Formats: sequence, C-alpha cells, structure tokens
Amino acid sequence: MRSLQNAARSASRTLMTSPWRPSEPRLSLAGNRALSAHSLHTVPPRKASSTTAEPRENSSNPAMSFPCLDAQEAKSALLSARSLQSGPEPSYTTGQHERFHCKDPLLLDWGGVLPEFDVAYETWGKLNADKSNAILLHTGLSASSHAHSTPSNPKPGWWEKFIGPGLPLDTDKYFVICTNVLGGCYGSTGPSSMDPSDGKRYATRFPILTLDDMVRAQFRLLDGLGIQKLAASVGSSMGGMQSLAAGVLFPTRVGKIVSISGCARSHPYSIAMRHTQRQVLMMDPKWARGFYYDAIPPHSGMKLAREIATVTYRSGPEWEKRFGRQRADPSKQPALCADFLIETYLDHAGEKFCLEYDPNSLLYVSKAMDLFDLGHAHQTETRRRRAEFETRIADSGIAPQVSDPACSLTLPEKPYEEQPSATASVPPLNESVSSDAPDGPPRDLITGLAPLKDHPVLVMGVASDILFPAWQQREIANTLRAGGNQAVEHVELGEDLSLFGHDTFLLDLKHIGGALGRFLQ
Repeated sequence: MRSLQNAARSASRTLMTSPWRPSEPRLSLAGNRALSAHSLHTVPPRKASSTTAEPRENSSNPAMSFPCLDAQEAKSALLSARSLQSGPEPSYTTGQHERFHCKDPLLLDWGGVLPEFDVAYETWGKLNADKSNAILLHTGLSASSHAHSTPSNPKPGWWEKFIGPGLPLDTDKYFVICTNVLGGCYGSTGPSSMDPSDGKRYATRFPILTLDDMVRAQFRLLDGLGIQKLAASVGSSMGGMQSLAAGVLFPTRVGKIVSISGCARSHPYSIAMRHTQRQVLMMDPKWARGFYYDAIPPHSGMKLAREIATVTYRSGPEWEKRFGRQRADPSKQPALCADFLIETYLDHAGEKFCLEYDPNSLLYVSKAMDLFDLGHAHQTETRRRRAEFETRIADSGIAPQVSDPACSLTLPEKPYEEQPSATASVPPLNESVSSDAPDGPPRDLITGLAPLKDHPVLVMGVASDILFPAWQQREIANTLRAGGNQAVEHVELGEDLSLFGHDTFLLDLKHIGGALGRFLQ
C-alpha cells in the first residue's frame, strides 16, 4: 500500500510542470510567410529540466499562460504543507449531528460485510407518543444530514426553506429525520472511516454498495429509535430512488411515499455521466487507487468531476438566460482556461466542491446509483445472491472473499460495435422502454413495484431536467397505476414553470414544496 502511494506521488511530481512564459517577440508577417510547411509542424523538444519555456528562434507566437493550471499546482503545494500529524485530507463533517452506532453486522447486496457501522443523522420536530409521525428524508448524492439548521448547527441546511413549522415538511406535525447515507463522508461509515479489523481507513477496501444497502442501514437507525412505521418516506434525486426502495424493501413500515426527480431504475445516460465523472477522478495521479488519506487528495480530479456533474444539474435554457455567450472579459484575448461566463461558473462550482466531499465516497455512492433497479428480475437475483452469501457465512463463519482479483471485471478484447437491431427499438426521447407492451410500462417493473400497490405515492418531475428526464418520473407513475395503485399523484413542471433543471427540487419552494405540503396534509 505504501509503495502504491509513493509511486503515485512520484508520478504526480513527474507530471506536474509550470506554465510556459516565453519572452520572444512576435515574428513579422513577412517572416511568417517565409516559414516552410515543414517548420509549421515542427516543435523544438522541450527541456525536461526546465520549469519555464526557453525562447524559440523559429516560433510564430509566444506560448500561452495557464492560470487555471497554476492554481491547481498552488493548491497542491498548499495541501502538501498541511500538518503532518493530521494529514492534508480535510475533515468533511461540520457542525453537530447525532450518531447511531450499530454493532450488528450488515450484509451488503454484493457480498461485503460491515461488522459495525455508524449512521449520522439530524432531526427536527417532536416524535409523538406512539412514534407514528416520523418522516424519513433521503438526500441526494453528496448531501449531508444537515437539511435544516439546528441549535447545535445554525448553518442553513440544503432544504432549509422546506422544513419547519407550517412548511412542506411541517415540524409542528411531523418528526423529520435526515441521514447521511452509508458510504458517505459526513459522519456515516464510508471509505474514509476506520476498518475495525485493523484500525486503518477502508479506502478502496470498502465493499461495493447499493442504494438498498443504504436503506437497510437507515432502517437499523429507525429500529434504534423505536420507530416501527414511517408516516412518509421523502426524497429527491438519489433520495427519490431511495424513497421508492424503502417502500419496496419495507412495505409494511412505510406510509406515504414521495419521489422527486428520481427514477425506478438507472438509465444509460445518467450512468454514462457518472462513469465519466468517476473516470476523470480516478485518472488523477493523486487518487492513488483510493489510498490518498495521508497524502494530497485528488482535488483536480474532483474539481473536474464536479464540473461535469454541474452540467447535468441545470438546463441549457437557464444558462442561455443567465450567461448567454458573454465572456468574462471581452477586452482580453480568448484563453484556454475559463473564459466564457459559463466556464467561470463551472470552474467556481468545481473549485468550491473539490475539498468538501471525499473522492472515494463520490465513487462508491455514484456507483450505487448506477446499480439501482427496482425491476422484478433484478430484485429476484439480488435476493438469490444474498441468500447464497448468508449460507456461505453461516457455514464458514466468515464473509465471502468478494474482492478476489480473479473475479475482477476486465475490458472485453473486442470493443462494442453498433448492431442494426440495437437501435430498432429505441423509443422517442419522451417515452420509456417497454419490454412487452409498446404503449405501457415494462411488466418486469410493474411486478417489481407491486409492493407499493396500496401506498399513496407522489411523483414529481421537471421538464427541463436532463439528468433525470421527466419521462422517468412518468414511467414511475404509469408503472404504479398499471399495477393497480389508485393513489398515485404525478406532478410535472413544464419549462414555463422551471428552467432550473434537476436542481429545481432544491430551489422551487412554490411548486415542489407546495405539492409536497399538500400531499402530506
């Protein structure tokens, strides 16, 4: 492990170079015309030992400067200078939260076992005498349990305007619980936590998770609080997926269900976008295959991953109104670093986030989103696999070796090739894929969501959302109705109401909050 970290640091030092700032004058137009075709495509070799560009006698133009790269190198130097005792990795938890510690092992869907684990949570309102007024609020991918301010942590939460007396999640009526998901880094057990078996951080020894695993951990917390049945399960984005999963896994323990800007199964576009984010993060040499906790964290990879994610969180029409084609400083020559206003916006979003969330948590939680599928076949296979793992553990007394390198995935020798039949059944952009009826939801999904037949369900979506398109929320509603659920309410905000895309659930108190409040009354 140590040699891996040292190799990563060595590679990082080798790759890091300072920007070029040559001082040679521009050539005249006559001199430019005199250049041969060969010289236009010939670049003198750069001196490896030099940290600045040497003047070039035959250069047409001076090399550009790259302040964006300067900033990343300066940040690495600053992080490297942090206290050796605490390490440069930041502390992601802020303020105060409650901690539930479960000493009972948790078997995960893909065979991993957590011998013990923590769930960080916060609450608002008061639990009534029979403990029947609890609402479990599920978060998005990178959110903490801090959905609303508390006396011990007065900082505004990520759903500050939605929680409180008389608000959509009415704390005069409900006891609201929000957790940091298993695999996260805001107090719940995740890759940055200590493995109790050896006292070292899990890093990428942490087992693969699913959203169902996260929900099971949440219900261990409910057990600890003595809550047998929730008044409602509420969630947006990834939380909207978890909210449905809570009802499917524990149908007798959930009353109403709210899923906002979520889906019943992850679809290729969102999987592709999360894959891209993970790739740019893992390609950062400082990631060191996950063992960076006593070194410089992969802040550049995290920054780029967040910029990609931010592109999917909003909509093109909104950015057209906010930024248009305006450049940050039209008087200056165009640059290869952030130049247009939209680029500076993305740069700021990435820079703000890159040290606020653990990179390994991003990898694990986003992968759990990719694996999400409430279809009947997927659920059946998961139950079979879990039963097999339970039997192996009972027989041997130890967890199965799910991390055996011999079982690791490898890329196929032959790359994927488009097949004529592959596009024959592709539906219009506003429709879902149906395996059996061209005008209805897939039978597999209808069967998979059957446990929710008798639950009141509110499904909300936004037409401008490109990450979880509105057809995915329509798929949920149509599937539930096809399965006989007569208590499904579907709300879709058109572009006349919101251009905020996927982030609408964070911003639109009037339409998202209004529909939520009425449903929970």
